[in-house]
Amino acid sequence: MKVLVSCEYSGIVRDAFAERNHDAWSCDIIPTERPGNHIEGDVLDVLADGWDLMIGHPPCRYLSYAASRVWNEPGRAEKREKAFKFFMRLYDAPIPKVCIENPHGVPRVWFRPPDQTIHPYFFGDPAVKRTCLWLRGLPCLEHLEQPGLFAEQTHIPKPKPSWIGPDGRAQYRTSVVKDPKERARFWPGVARAMATAWGGATSDELWGKKR
Repeated sequence: MKVLVSCEYSGIVRDAFAERNHDAWSCDIIPTERPGNHIEGDVLDVLADGWDLMIGHPPCRYLSYAASRVWNEPGRAEKREKAFKFFMRLYDAPIPKVCIENPHGVPRVWFRPPDQTIHPYFFGDPAVKRTCLWLRGLPCLEHLEQPGLFAEQTHIPKPKPSWIGPDGRAQYRTSVVKDPKERARFWPGVARAMATAWGGATSDELWGKKR
């Protein structure tokens, strides 16, 4: 397949598909962190370039409910609307198969609830971060808390909270990472799950499911 990973500079999802011999490209307004097929520029300019699958990571700064404490600051409403329009441009792209990833936020209200909500530890990444997937033409990702008859367990133990907030809610380190580039970096285990589910499993993975 010809795969586009939009708003990705890390190359993590791109490389997961490239390892399965797909023609995978990342696209972002900044350079890629590691060598690989990368389009440096506006992803809206390349949406119609004949892709078979797109995984989109639109910026969540103005969409996520994590920003509720600054929700009503001057200018936030306009930026939120602009961010949502970009989210929908990606979802409605002329591409047969689409996954749009974002945290819990306004798209579930202004658009529709996500098709699937996951956490990184569902797929072996030692972190808790509610991640929503809006899917078109794609099945939900499979994950198992316990080993199945023909499939291996994908979950690892849920990480313990870093601390308990004053409201009594569990807080995890991923929720307070300050570096925006670090916050935007995707989870390798989830990327491999996407490539396996939507890009075809490797022979080793198929053998693991059969034995």
